[in-house]
Amino acid sequence: MGKIAKYAFLLVVGGCIYCGLEYIFRGHTHWTMGLVGGTAFVLCGLVNEVIPWEMVFWKQMLLCAVLITAVEFIAGCVLNLWLGLGIWDYSNMPLNILGQICLPFTLLWFFVSAVAIILDDYLRYWFFGEEKPRYIWR
Repeated sequence: MGKIAKYAFLLVVGGCIYCGLEYIFRGHTHWTMGLVGGTAFVLCGLVNEVIPWEMVFWKQMLLCAVLITAVEFIAGCVLNLWLGLGIWDYSNMPLNILGQICLPFTLLWFFVSAVAIILDDYLRYWFFGEEKPRYIWR
């Protein structure tokens, strides 16, 4: 399968999972969250493609939390501030920037990224014949 199809598949998987989580925890979602969540999922998966497997797992999680927060900030600025869609507003959350990102959600992304990293790695292994995942936990 070509790279475009592989990344489209991963984007859809990540987007569906993210939208599903929003339905569970918020009771609703917006279609753009499929694109935002899928993009974040693909970026988390690229960590092991760009950085060697020898990176300690918690550092991968930290890098992914920063990537997810960056995607959320850019998407929030475009979708909420520029287009005025009002999909989310973290203005009442502590340590927020323009109401689009905040420290509590960055900490949440740190923990969610563990699942994203492992799921992406195994999807690549099972469906695309890529290297079997291995992690350094110390």
